[in-house]
Amino acid sequence: MHEQAHDLRVFAPEPPLRGHLPFGEPPGAPDRIEVTSRWFERGGRPWFPITGEIHYARIPRERWSEVLGHARAGGLDSVATYVFWAVHEPEPGRFEWTGNRDLRAFIELAAAHGLDVIVRMGPWGHGEYRNGGFPDWLVERGLKTRTNDPDYLALVRALYAQIIAQLDGLTHAEGGPVVGAQVDNELYDRPDHLARLREIAEDLGLRVPFWTATGWGGAQVPDTLLPVYSAYSEGFWEDSTVEWPAFAPFHFRYSEVRDDLSVGADLREALDGIAAEAAEPLKHDDRTPFATCELGGGMHVAYHRRPLVSPEDVANLALAKIGSGSAWQGYYMYAGGTQRTGPHGTEQESHDTGYPNDVPALTYDFHAPIGEYGQIRPHHHALRRQHLWLQTEGRRIAAMASTVGGGDEGPDELRWAVRSDGRSGYLFTTTYQPPKRPIAAQPGVQFTVRFGDAEVTVPTEPIDLPAGVSVAWPLRHALTDTLELRSATAQLLTRLDDLVVLAATDGVPVEIVLGDGTLVDLPAAPGPDCLIDLDGVRLLILDDASANRLYRLPFAGRDRLVLADAPVYAQDGGLVVHTDHEEVAVAVLPAPDALEAEGAQVETAGSEGPWTRWTITAPGVGPVPLAVDQPGPATAPEPRRGGPMDRLSAPTDYSGAAQVHLAVPDLGDADRVLLRLDWTGDTGRAYIGDAFVGDHFWHGRVWDLDLSAHRDAVAVHGVRLELLPWRRSTGVWVDPSVRDVEDGITIRSATIVRIGKVMLRAVPS
Repeated sequence: MHEQAHDLRVFAPEPPLRGHLPFGEPPGAPDRIEVTSRWFERGGRPWFPITGEIHYARIPRERWSEVLGHARAGGLDSVATYVFWAVHEPEPGRFEWTGNRDLRAFIELAAAHGLDVIVRMGPWGHGEYRNGGFPDWLVERGLKTRTNDPDYLALVRALYAQIIAQLDGLTHAEGGPVVGAQVDNELYDRPDHLARLREIAEDLGLRVPFWTATGWGGAQVPDTLLPVYSAYSEGFWEDSTVEWPAFAPFHFRYSEVRDDLSVGADLREALDGIAAEAAEPLKHDDRTPFATCELGGGMHVAYHRRPLVSPEDVANLALAKIGSGSAWQGYYMYAGGTQRTGPHGTEQESHDTGYPNDVPALTYDFHAPIGEYGQIRPHHHALRRQHLWLQTEGRRIAAMASTVGGGDEGPDELRWAVRSDGRSGYLFTTTYQPPKRPIAAQPGVQFTVRFGDAEVTVPTEPIDLPAGVSVAWPLRHALTDTLELRSATAQLLTRLDDLVVLAATDGVPVEIVLGDGTLVDLPAAPGPDCLIDLDGVRLLILDDASANRLYRLPFAGRDRLVLADAPVYAQDGGLVVHTDHEEVAVAVLPAPDALEAEGAQVETAGSEGPWTRWTITAPGVGPVPLAVDQPGPATAPEPRRGGPMDRLSAPTDYSGAAQVHLAVPDLGDADRVLLRLDWTGDTGRAYIGDAFVGDHFWHGRVWDLDLSAHRDAVAVHGVRLELLPWRRSTGVWVDPSVRDVEDGITIRSATIVRIGKVMLRAVPS
C-alpha cells in the first residue's frame, strides 16, 4: 500500500480584536450579542449561528409552522427572509401585511419554534423576484434606484418605516428574535448608498446587533456593514455552453478565501456593466469574522441551464466551509416556495423584466432541504448531522482557527485542514467533488498534527480513504474532566448528559483512541446498539445510515435523542411525524414509559441497544400509482432568445403541447397529497380546471404538485398537463447524468403521494 504521511503544526490563535466594529450590543445588555474580528459572541460566550433562508411570502401561511418546525429540527438556530417590496406596496402608499404577507406573524412563529430572524429588508432583494422585488410602479417612475437620489430615498424611507413598524417589540434588545438586518443585496460599487440605508433604518428606530450586506463579487461594503458571503456548487446563471462553472471546484477545497466573484456575475454585467474580472476578491479580512448567508442549499433552474445539485454536493460544500474557518453557516435556500402572482401574472424574474435568465413562472423549489411543498430531502438529514455537532461544539469551533494542511485545485493531492485552538481541534479531509470532476480515493492516509504541547497521529495505522467522503475527526476532545478522546476516525454528532454520539463513515474503519493511547474495541459494528462504557461517559457509535435518522429534540419535558424513519419536529411538548409510508419506526433515548399517537396507532416494538422503539401505523398514507397514457404527438415551438445576454427564452406557445389528463382518485384525509410525475420532456404546465397550479422545466428530477388545497376541484376536473417535447438541438444544458434522453416526451410514472401527520406524546406515568 502506498502510504501518505501528512504533517502539520498548529498554533494557538491570536486573541481577536474587540470593540472595533459598529455591531453588537452595549455592555450589560441581556443575552448580549457581540462581534469580534474572528467570531460572534452571545451571553459572553462564542456563538456559531446556523441560518436558513425561508421566504414567508412564498409559502402558504398555514404551512409556516410546519416549515419552521422542520427547520428547527434540522438544527437551525435562525432563519433569514427577504421582504420583497412589491409584495407589500403593490400600489404607491398602499401597504399590505395580511395573509402570508404578515411579516410580524411569521417572526413571532419563528420565535415560538426557538428561531432567531435576520430580516433582509431590501429595498432591492432579487431572489429571482420580478425586478428584484421593486414594484412595477417604482420601475415605471424611472428614478435613480439603488442610489442616494433623494426621490428614491424618500420612497425607501416609507418602506423601511413600514417594515420597522412590523418589528416593533420583536428585536433582540426588546427580548424578541430579530437579531439582524441586511440592506439591499448584491450591490457592488455603491458603499455610500449601503451605509445610508443603515442610517435611514436607525433613524427610524431599528436597533439590531447585526447589520449585513452581501460581500461577494468584490463588493465595496462600508465599514458600518458586515460582509457576508456565498458558495454554490453550480449556477443556473451560467451560460449553456459551460459544462461546470469555473467557481465551483474552489468551494470543495479548504481555503480562507471568502469571496466568489461569479455569483450573480451575469446580472452584474448585464445591469451594471461590471465584468467579473474587474473586481478583486477578498482573500482575508482580519477585522471581520468569516460569515456566510448563501451556501447553496440546492439550486434553481433556468430555461437555458438546469443544474442537478445533489444532496452530497450541498453537505460536502457546507462541511468544507467549516473546515475553512466559517463562523456563521447560512443557506440559500433552506426551504423552497412558490412564486407569487399579481395583476400581470407571475412575479418571477424573466427576460421580459431585463433579467438574463428565464426561470419557471411558479415553482421556486430550489431543490432545497425542505421543498416547495414541504418535501424533506436527503440533504436536510445530512446537514442536520453537521448542525447537531455545531450545537454541541459550536462555542469551541467558533473560536478555533483554520490551517490548511494540503490540497489545491488538482484532483490527486489530498485536501485537508485542521481547525484548532492550539491544544485541541478537528482534522478535516475530503475526497469529494461532484461527479463532473470527481476526486479519486486516497490510499495509505495518515496525519500527524503537532500541537504546542503534544502531537496526535491519526489513524494509528494508515488507511485507505474512499472516494466521495468528507470527514471532521476530533483531536484531544475532552470527554470528562479526567478522560480525553485523543483521536477518532468517526465524527462527533452530539452529546446528551453522559452519552457522546459519533458517526462512522462508510468505508472508513472506526478507531477510538483515548488520551493515554488506549485503543478501544468496538463491541459491535457501528449502529444504534454500538455502545461503549467508559469511566464516567458512554460512547455511541452510529453507522452512517442511522446518523442520517438522528434528531435531538425537546420531548416530554427534556431533550431526547430520536431515531426516526420519517421527518420529525418538536411542537407543544410532543413530536410531529410526517410520513409518506403507512408504517414508520421511531426510537427514543432516554425513552418515556409509553407513547400515544393522534392520527395513527402506536405500539412498542422492543429495544435496540439503549433505545426503545415504537412502530407507528398511519392508515390512508402512502403512494397510489395512477394509470396514465403516453402523450400523443407534440410539437415544440421554435427556440427564442432574449434578455440582455441573448440566452434561450422559455416557451410561451403551448399550442403544440401534448395534453395529458389525469383522473385523480379520492384524496382521502391525508394531511398533504402530492402528485408526483416522473417524466422526460422540455417544459410542462399543470392546470386544475382553468387554474394554473404549477410548472416544471425538466432537469432530471420528478415534478411534484401539491393537490391538498384543490381537493374539491381535483375531484371534478382531475389534473391537466400541457407538455412540450425535449429537443436536444435546442441547446438547453442539463446534467450529464440525465443528458442522454430521447427527443420527445415520456411519462415513466404518475403517483399520488399521501402524507400523514402524526402527533406523538408521552403517556404520563
